[in-house]
Amino acid sequence: MKRYTIYLLTFFLYLSLTACYNSGEPRENVLKIYNWADYIDEEVLKEFQTYYKEQTGEDIRIVYQTFDINEVMLTKIEKGHEDFDVVCPSEYIIERMLKKKLLLPIDTTLGGAANNLHNIAPYIRSQIDKLSQPGQQASRYAVCYMWGTTGILYNKKFVSDVDASSWSCLWNVKYKGKILMKESYRDAYGTAAIYAHANELRNGTITVEDLMNDYSPQAMAVVEQYLKAMKPLIAGWESDFGKEMMTKNKAWLNLTWSGDAVWAIEEASSVGVELDYQVPVEGSNIWYDGWVIPKYAGNPKAASYFINFLCRPDIALRNMDATGYVSAVATPEILEAQTDTTLDYYSDLTYFFGPEADSVQIDRIQYPDKKVVERCAMIRDFGDKTQNVLEIWSRIKGDNLGVGITILIFAVVAFMSGWTIYKRWLKYKRNKMQRRRNRRKTFRTFRKP
Repeated sequence: MKRYTIYLLTFFLYLSLTACYNSGEPRENVLKIYNWADYIDEEVLKEFQTYYKEQTGEDIRIVYQTFDINEVMLTKIEKGHEDFDVVCPSEYIIERMLKKKLLLPIDTTLGGAANNLHNIAPYIRSQIDKLSQPGQQASRYAVCYMWGTTGILYNKKFVSDVDASSWSCLWNVKYKGKILMKESYRDAYGTAAIYAHANELRNGTITVEDLMNDYSPQAMAVVEQYLKAMKPLIAGWESDFGKEMMTKNKAWLNLTWSGDAVWAIEEASSVGVELDYQVPVEGSNIWYDGWVIPKYAGNPKAASYFINFLCRPDIALRNMDATGYVSAVATPEILEAQTDTTLDYYSDLTYFFGPEADSVQIDRIQYPDKKVVERCAMIRDFGDKTQNVLEIWSRIKGDNLGVGITILIFAVVAFMSGWTIYKRWLKYKRNKMQRRRNRRKTFRTFRKP
């Protein structure tokens, strides 16, 4: 997934889909979607227009825009009162939006159309409901779209399965300079909190959920201490380039998300690099992205139809194929399509697909075994402690620059300064030559009889 190419394609799609809206088309005939880049099968957008016409007898045009940071999306809606009809935030932003009463309930009647929301796995729905606020049951306001785990992507040539099975590998000096960390303060916080209390987790005296959602001064101090200890060992903080560095053997360990891991493993295999992915034994984060209808939506009716449409098994499968991530839809059609009899292992997915899925051959990265899920939890909204955590993140990212980075910064600054001086000198020379030419021209004109 080359992100810049995706951005370009999305831009052209956006231009083509927004032409009618920009020409003054009635708002009730427009659906404004705000989604992550590279997070949907673009043909699905076109097919929804046909579906909507069949269900309602009305035409619908799509305005499709993308974001890459949850908080940017939230600010646009909260501060700018943007009239997006349907957006796809992560779980902690859904919780924050509920707290701020920024969401509208999703219509499930749909004029008699088939209700596909029932296709969402009960397990996933129960997790979303943990985000509920007084008077607002979360599953009435949010429908999970994709979900997954956070874990370790590793190069099997240089890192053993045993080492990769524990978060301790990120603090292991023998991998210094070959470790990549996600540019994600939430995942970094959760990972450090878990690793710092590995013994207590092993003894069962504390839970992963408690650790990742503890923002007391003592907890934050411990997290900062462990992240500072990790920093000298890592090669960098990455938001998207980690997958490519792993496939090229430039990094050996990468804290990453399961969907990205699937993509990286496939890409690496095509060039003879063997990567694998594990959720560490201490436990980890399970994340959820979901569709919601913002308070300022101009067309909540079409938004509800769109969310319902995405919960159809055939549409869910296509979006999974396009993105590499796993849909929250859990129907027999999905289970059958995802079963892979060439695999040499079996997983217990009763928590997701039901009792018939107690031993199925299915990708363990996309669909983690029940035992893996049981040692994981969801990171909740930091609430009024968000600023404290961001300050920790700023200190971790901003201090103790390595010698190499410092030299590079000074080299760049020196080069830019030298280049500026050089350009100014050229400009001065050109101006000087021009003045000489002007004087000669004036002199010749003066000498003419």
